[in-house]
Amino acid sequence: MKFFSASINLYSIFLISFSSIFNGSARADVKLPGFNISPYYSEQVITFYYEPEIRIHINAPSVFDFDPNKPAGLALFALPNGNTIEQTIGKIPEPGDDWHFDIQHVGAQTRFLREHVHEYNLVTVYLETTQKSWPAWKAKYPDHANIIKTLVEYLKSLFSNYDPFIILTGHSGGGRFTFSFLDAFDTIPNYVKRISFLDSNYGYEDNYGKQITDWLNASNEHYLHVIAYNDSIALYNGKTFVSPTGGTWYRSRIMKNYLSKYFAFTDEEDNEFIKHTALNRRIKFILKKNPFKQVLHTIQVERNGFIEGMVSGTLHEGEDYTYYGMRAYSKWIQINIKHLNYLSIPPRSANAKTGSEFMRSVNDISFEKREKEIFKEILTGNIPNFLRDLIAIEGTFKDTNGIPHVIKYQVMSDYLSIGADSDFCRIPMDPITAQKIANLFTAILPTRKLVDNVYPNCKVKLEPYHFKPIGNQNELASKFVEHNKIIESQRDSVGGKLGELIGGIKKDVIISNKIIDPARPNHVVIYGWHKLNGEPIQPLTNIHVDWYVDYSHGIRLLNSELWIDDKIMKIQDVLKDPVLYKILSDEEGAMIQPEYILNSN
Repeated sequence: MKFFSASINLYSIFLISFSSIFNGSARADVKLPGFNISPYYSEQVITFYYEPEIRIHINAPSVFDFDPNKPAGLALFALPNGNTIEQTIGKIPEPGDDWHFDIQHVGAQTRFLREHVHEYNLVTVYLETTQKSWPAWKAKYPDHANIIKTLVEYLKSLFSNYDPFIILTGHSGGGRFTFSFLDAFDTIPNYVKRISFLDSNYGYEDNYGKQITDWLNASNEHYLHVIAYNDSIALYNGKTFVSPTGGTWYRSRIMKNYLSKYFAFTDEEDNEFIKHTALNRRIKFILKKNPFKQVLHTIQVERNGFIEGMVSGTLHEGEDYTYYGMRAYSKWIQINIKHLNYLSIPPRSANAKTGSEFMRSVNDISFEKREKEIFKEILTGNIPNFLRDLIAIEGTFKDTNGIPHVIKYQVMSDYLSIGADSDFCRIPMDPITAQKIANLFTAILPTRKLVDNVYPNCKVKLEPYHFKPIGNQNELASKFVEHNKIIESQRDSVGGKLGELIGGIKKDVIISNKIIDPARPNHVVIYGWHKLNGEPIQPLTNIHVDWYVDYSHGIRLLNSELWIDDKIMKIQDVLKDPVLYKILSDEEGAMIQPEYILNSN
């Protein structure tokens, strides 16, 4: 949850939940595990990375709008070439904004659909690649079909409690995602209920025809929707840019011709469109004529194209919108609300290992293998949900000129752990693994000053428990488990609850000027483990090499963004600033390198 917007959103949830009770509604609110509450319409959102090179943003209905008695329909929107998730969602543009923010508005069109379609919970999933191109991503990964299949099944599993189904959609090069998914199957799975190509079926070949035909025949709940325009004659800077057989105009026509062998189409034509429908409009092609040879690629989406592709053939087709008409969703376009970004932590899979299972699996392996397994497990989002709701801390600190600044930052309530809320283990790791995780989660490790600031804000303070060093026992996974059990016993004894800010249980792996100490290269910097009197057991030190880890080390992540006065800044940028660094660091001099350097492995 975020500064400023958080209290407003929670208050809104309370009011609407209270109203539901007052009006006699018995439906329970649904808070999706691991999701954040957005400042935009209190939608439930989560953004994370999925290997290899895929960034995902999931937007679900708000806590009070998600109906647990209805299925979840996951609209997988594969992004067009050259666009980001944020640009595809869209917003009211401000001076200096990139024009891409005002050309699709899939976010606003999603909100329009939620106002009109109540048969299921619409969940829009935005899918972006590092290359900003699904065709380029596909070319890089020979195993693309299996990767996409696994990804779709993973996304579906996140909503397994709500009878989920899949809608495959996307714009431009995003059509390659759909075809990559089809490449993984001989028969399209029944859980795919709709395929919508928004000027995106460049990759169609007739070898996909039988799959699509069999799928359409398999259920009257299966819908195919295609929009395209005559791009074969479109001009850009006075020149054509699509080959006669390479664009969606041609590909849509050969797709329709193939399907015509098996389905009886009704054809309509006027000055603007050629339309083909079949199977009581479960199949629909809309082909836009182009007499002026314009580039109409994105306009088809902007002019209610996403809405049309989602409801064609249903009772909602044409309801309060006209395809290629004026924007029907304008009132749902979001304004820019300043808020801190969310940590990019993947949702925890229902079949993920518990903490006990994971710790047993790494009990007898080498340090190097253990680090790889830790990273792999956390990369998939296997961390307890109580760690995801960050704790907001506010304070006033001076810069090097003695000017005070009000800062607001967010920190994990506890140290990084693996497993579920009901079965987890706090997991020490080396600083390289911790840095990789921080980078992927858009997080950062703390400074000594921030560690000292976190401790007095802790609601649960425990007396540090330490083991005597006997050989290398303190470096073993079994000792990590033993220490974790002791901490849990201590926490229970004082009535501490999961999610409350806790202190006194671990030394922090921190960022510091000592990271680049020439006398000790490739060393870890640790600090903290505060006693009940507030004094740290561990002074700032970089005595250990970076492959040394014992039970007492902990990784507490912070949001890499924070508020300084009324401005959002990156902690890394603040630490590098010769004036501002003093706000977050009590060391001398700005921090040249506020991170551990990752090795090539």
